[in-house]
Amino acid sequence: MNFIDLSIRRPVFAWVLMFSLIVFGAICANRLGVSQMPDVNFPIVSISIPYPGAAPELIESEILDFVEERLLSIEGIKEMKSSAQQGSGSIRLEFDINRNVDVVLQEVQTAISRLRFPTAVEPPTIRKQNPEEDPILIVSIYGGKDFKEMTSWIDNFLLNQLQFLPGIGEVSIAGFSERNLRIWIDKSKLENSYLTVQDIVDALSSEHIESTAGQFTQDKRELRVRWLGEAMDLESIRNLRILKRGGQRIYESAIRIKDVAVVEDGLSDIRRLARVDGKPAVGIMIKKQRGTNEVDISKAVMKKLDSLKDRFPEGYQHRAIVDFTKSTESTVHLTIEKLIVAAIVTIFICFLFLGSIPSAINILFSIPTSILGTGLIIYFSGFTLNLFTLLALTLAISIVVDDAIMLLENIVRHYRMGKKPKRAASDGAKEVLPAAIAATLAVIAVFLPVVFMDGIIGKFFFQFGITLSAAVSLSLLEAVTITPMRAAAFLSAEPKESKFEKKLEHIFERAGHVYQRLLHTTLQYKYIVVTLSLMFFAGSLWLTRTVKKEFVPSQDQNIIIVQAQTPPGTSLESTNEASTPLEKILRNDPAVEGFYMSIGSGGGGVSQVNQMFIPVALKPLETRKENHQQIMERWRKSFKELKGLRVTMRDISSRNLTAGRTNPIALNLLGPSLEILDKKSKELIQFLEGKKLAVELDSDYRTGIPELLIEPDRTAMALRGVSVSAVGQILSAGIGGLAQGRYTADGRRIDIRFKIREDQIKSIHDLQKLFVRNLAGNLIPLSEVVKISEGTAIQGITRINRQRAIGVFGNLAPNQSQSEVLNEIDKYLKKELPVGYAYSLEGSSAGFAESFKSLISALLIGILVAYLILAVQFNSFIHPISVLMALPFSLTGALIALSLFNTSLNLFSFIGLIVLMGIAKKNSILLVEFANQVRDHDKLDVKEALLKACPVRLRPILMTSVATVAAAFPLIIGGGMGAETRTPMGLVIIGGTIVSTILTLFVVPAMYMILAKLERKDHRELSI
Repeated sequence: MNFIDLSIRRPVFAWVLMFSLIVFGAICANRLGVSQMPDVNFPIVSISIPYPGAAPELIESEILDFVEERLLSIEGIKEMKSSAQQGSGSIRLEFDINRNVDVVLQEVQTAISRLRFPTAVEPPTIRKQNPEEDPILIVSIYGGKDFKEMTSWIDNFLLNQLQFLPGIGEVSIAGFSERNLRIWIDKSKLENSYLTVQDIVDALSSEHIESTAGQFTQDKRELRVRWLGEAMDLESIRNLRILKRGGQRIYESAIRIKDVAVVEDGLSDIRRLARVDGKPAVGIMIKKQRGTNEVDISKAVMKKLDSLKDRFPEGYQHRAIVDFTKSTESTVHLTIEKLIVAAIVTIFICFLFLGSIPSAINILFSIPTSILGTGLIIYFSGFTLNLFTLLALTLAISIVVDDAIMLLENIVRHYRMGKKPKRAASDGAKEVLPAAIAATLAVIAVFLPVVFMDGIIGKFFFQFGITLSAAVSLSLLEAVTITPMRAAAFLSAEPKESKFEKKLEHIFERAGHVYQRLLHTTLQYKYIVVTLSLMFFAGSLWLTRTVKKEFVPSQDQNIIIVQAQTPPGTSLESTNEASTPLEKILRNDPAVEGFYMSIGSGGGGVSQVNQMFIPVALKPLETRKENHQQIMERWRKSFKELKGLRVTMRDISSRNLTAGRTNPIALNLLGPSLEILDKKSKELIQFLEGKKLAVELDSDYRTGIPELLIEPDRTAMALRGVSVSAVGQILSAGIGGLAQGRYTADGRRIDIRFKIREDQIKSIHDLQKLFVRNLAGNLIPLSEVVKISEGTAIQGITRINRQRAIGVFGNLAPNQSQSEVLNEIDKYLKKELPVGYAYSLEGSSAGFAESFKSLISALLIGILVAYLILAVQFNSFIHPISVLMALPFSLTGALIALSLFNTSLNLFSFIGLIVLMGIAKKNSILLVEFANQVRDHDKLDVKEALLKACPVRLRPILMTSVATVAAAFPLIIGGGMGAETRTPMGLVIIGGTIVSTILTLFVVPAMYMILAKLERKDHRELSI
């Protein structure tokens, strides 16, 4: 007994199966995490190596070079990108996507632990880096009068309140000054006491130290011995005595630290400022744990902050500046809404074709059974509800009903032939079962190769392919078990044919006769029909030259990232002043809901204080008259009027889709000479802007950074007995802000940082007056042993795969195609770059090239696998060719639709194309499979079999095609968040389905008749 007869004879089994899939699928779907993109564990490891005060050239030669050499022994490195900045070096390792990031992290830690760095180098920081772990929410606390008190309150109280919320991965204050014990040394008092900066540092190092002293036994007790050598409060540190002067004991007086320095509980050097509504602010970054619901986490954080408002210090306020989960939530809700609308429209179409409410309800049940049942697969596969799984479920609507439609239409046809309901259900289902199985397997054959795509996009498509394949598989299970059972039950209770059903029968009977006459004519001119159709397809390929091609379409997600910079060498105060007119433009714009003005990046010596980072939240799309691209274009004109300020903008369309820059144009020029690379990068920028191909282009290479060069006069130093290390210690502690030692405050350990009072070092003359102690213990002014001059330096050095590199990045000019611009860049650089120099794409640009190549390969493999499956199904190598004739015309229809609506061929339209390739084969399978059945059963020749079989299959073909178009139509109507990604898919499916259906009805039978001559010696001539 097969599944069809089992479900008909034991209907309880089928009902239980259906409700189990729906109920348990709904439970699993309710427990799924929600995120913008699939949760992919990117194998990226970053290494940060602080080297306070060191120039980029020194870090490159002394640190990066030999660290990179050691790391080369680790398996699977795809790209090694390093950067040397003033005072810090960093290395970013991107591994093959199939490598386990935790194993990679251990290997990197082992390799780094074996290295021996110079004594001034601080311990390296090694961590995993994952775009999926980027902040989902940026909250600002503002309104406080004292910045130190605000950061201290946030660090000691607020972060702890948020950190333990369920699903929170990390809560941090990003890039702001840390709490430090500051020892501000008074240069004039040092001179009066005949001391140097190093004497102060040595005094604290020797007088402020705590250690264990072991334990001892007293009678029957064991006591732990603790040496309380650390000062317990600020006053104790102020009163620490300086016992030595240049290593010699001080006898004549008692000099304390407070006599030569000011000791305070303060902050590290302020290298970053932030404002909200013109008030000082601190930004808090919220990250989620992997696989959790980011929308719920964002709401929980804001709810927690609202509940804590009464415990905020007076005047403090909070605001969500950038909430990336808003776009995620909107996209999820709109996609689910489109899914429901598609289901309703599909059922309505089925009713119009069948004329029977019970039959439409029968098909209606197939949608929740397949879609909610897929929730089980998604949940136990560890996936989340994200853009790719939701798109798979939405697109599955047009596929999961096809099997039910094919079986139900044929069951009803047999029922109207006078058969009993159960017999009609059994015979009708079994007759179409081979075609349903072939169609489902052929569809899965197209999707499964997507699972094996390479690269990061391949990991995203893995979830898409599994979800869609699961939905299609469940639809087949539902069709061969539950649909026949429901059909038998509904037909038993169904009254006689209504007038509407009879009218539909007459309409489709006449349509069948018309189609039969047209088919008779086309079969007489079969070679002409096939030739003209192939010429039509070949001609349509010209559209690939006119249709724009890009990685992802620009999406309005209510967020624009604005970045600005003042000339190199501009101080933090001057940059802050320059930000005022920019802030005014944004504040007065009616489309802006809020923004966060961050001036300076990071903290410590590597900060770029001439940089600004301003995430701007726009008002909801439905309340604005302009989209984000129009707003950006308007801002460009305003920003050009700002003097001394270079402003760039970018949207977040490709956020989390790639590892690297998200700009649509992003590449790196590689070669040995920075001068040549700088020259070529500037020429490339001039070329692209001159051709109006790109806007807001910039490079990551900066020169002209003001630099004070202090060079040792070695002859003078030798004569005076001054060592180079002694001068270095004075400069490091007095000017650089040496962090040495730790202090306990409020139960936390903070750094002790030394520095000469900033008001005492304002010129080269002040610097020359610093004293260094020679070997005899005498004080020597720096002016006698060093040469001081001003010069310019580079901001940093970037290396990719051990080659020096300069990055060029920016946005496309309006109405430009990403593929065409990248092709122009390729032609230009191949001609202009000298021997020994090359370029590589990065981020979105690299994602475009990689994803299209992988998608095309996956699509071709899918077609090949589909051919092999059909060959097995039909037991023929010939008939699958007839079936696959539908595919070229689906591509033609897709290109026509994209061209007519001026929509690009991008990652999401390619998704629609893959789905279309699966759908288009179903109609031709119905024709070929039934033609074979008629030939075998009625012993007719090829032409007569086609003229008999094809009109019978006209109704289910039109029904499935119209249902597919109707299900895809909601994707292209209405706006809302994510419309830019849904529209290309909808257009591809609608255009491809319409064209392929029309041509399939005539070209596939003509091709079948032509190829039938090649099968004269196959199994039909054998009788066993």
